[in-house]
Amino acid sequence: MDTVGIALLGTGFISDIHIRCYERSVPSARVEAVVGRDEAKTRDFAERHRIPLWFTDYREALGLDQVQLVDVCLPNFLHCPATVEAASANKHVICEKPLCMNLQEADRMIEACGNAGVKLMYAEELCFTPKYVRAKQLVDEEALGTVYLVKQSEKHFGPHAEWFWDVERSGGGVMLDMGCHAIEFFRWVLGKPKARSVYAHMGTYVHGDRTKGDDNAIAIIEFEGGAVGMAEESWARQGGMDDRAEIYGSKGVTYADLLHGNALETFSEAGYGYAVEKAPETKGWTFTVFEEEWNYGFPQELAHFVDCVKHGSQPAETGEDGRAVLEIIMAAYESAAAGTRVELPFATHAQKPIEPWLSR
Repeated sequence: MDTVGIALLGTGFISDIHIRCYERSVPSARVEAVVGRDEAKTRDFAERHRIPLWFTDYREALGLDQVQLVDVCLPNFLHCPATVEAASANKHVICEKPLCMNLQEADRMIEACGNAGVKLMYAEELCFTPKYVRAKQLVDEEALGTVYLVKQSEKHFGPHAEWFWDVERSGGGVMLDMGCHAIEFFRWVLGKPKARSVYAHMGTYVHGDRTKGDDNAIAIIEFEGGAVGMAEESWARQGGMDDRAEIYGSKGVTYADLLHGNALETFSEAGYGYAVEKAPETKGWTFTVFEEEWNYGFPQELAHFVDCVKHGSQPAETGEDGRAVLEIIMAAYESAAAGTRVELPFATHAQKPIEPWLSR
């Protein structure tokens, strides 16, 4: 297989990132079709990126013989049905984070892909982010000694699409949207141990007029072996985007500021166009990010996944990883609702992670 044919499901923020990565950095990928809900927007997306086919129903793209891989960049509540149908059409799947809405859906997705003999690849880009990859190398080389604390935070003033505010479609607030990054970062850095417990606090401090979900959240996760992960996530932070990690060990420490160390310090009276750092205002002083996709590891991630399909190799991030992350997130919402530490493994029949917190 020289190239891998892809159907891209979605035309929003994350689809824009994925298509740019395929075009610029993944020569063995060939995007054959794009699917979007809005006909005019989808047609325009296809024309701009020279994609041969476009549809408004993803089922039409699943029947294409020239497609081997389906890239699911849809709202969270559509991840499970799209993945299950892609598997039934014998297509490999990349699924954007979070994996889905609940553990029952996660099991259904994993089972469907397993039964079909196709790969379910979980799109967690922080495991491919160059600065974070180097930080993990320090851990693996034992340069930091025995790691006892890993911290990761992502903070800005709100999500990149309106549907995130709606907990019926998203399943949760900032802990689900961005806490999933931190949790898989912890697991990856530490060698993917099992989580033993989680204690979380969350609230809606700024955006109560827009969402029932949490817009600021903190979670402390204990792992087998004794290491602790601390996630700090916010949709309430003014002043652009902040994304950083810290790893503490018995013989050293490393700090990784993902954006500011690579940014231009910019002053503009007029303001400028699309702000990748999700700043609501670009007038005055800002940190202007460049090469965002590479700094975040998106092209590296997608090249890896395409290579796994091309050569039949095992992906570094799988559906099982996505399920493990979702289980911890669901326990975190339970913890925030109850005001106590929650032990793992965690069994729940909740249909959305945020349910216990909403009914507290």
